[in-house]
Amino acid sequence: MPIATQATTNSDGVIHRVQELITTSAATATAITLTYGFVPKRVLIHNVTDRISDEWFEGMAAASSLHDVAVGTRTLETTNGVTVNTTLRTVTLTAVTMAASKTFAVLVEG
Repeated sequence: MPIATQATTNSDGVIHRVQELITTSAATATAITLTYGFVPKRVLIHNVTDRISDEWFEGMAAASSLHDVAVGTRTLETTNGVTVNTTLRTVTLTAVTMAASKTFAVLVEG
């Protein structure tokens, strides 16, 4: 079967990786923006408290992600996913994703 479109990037063999553990306060949930010294190509965020995960890959639309919940359902999130700004080298996570009083494990690769 022919491929309609394909986008491939080359990292020149250099992989940048950041792992973070973030705990949100009991205050109202708020969006957060994380800044890195590289352009993220993959963002994986686990809400460890509720066992919910979101994963974004380079080329996906802003505010989108593959969304997995504890019961095993996987959907395409199109409004509360991950937004990567390649110019500023930032990752923005919405207030819905960054719920209050939760612990998150975040992996960013570029």
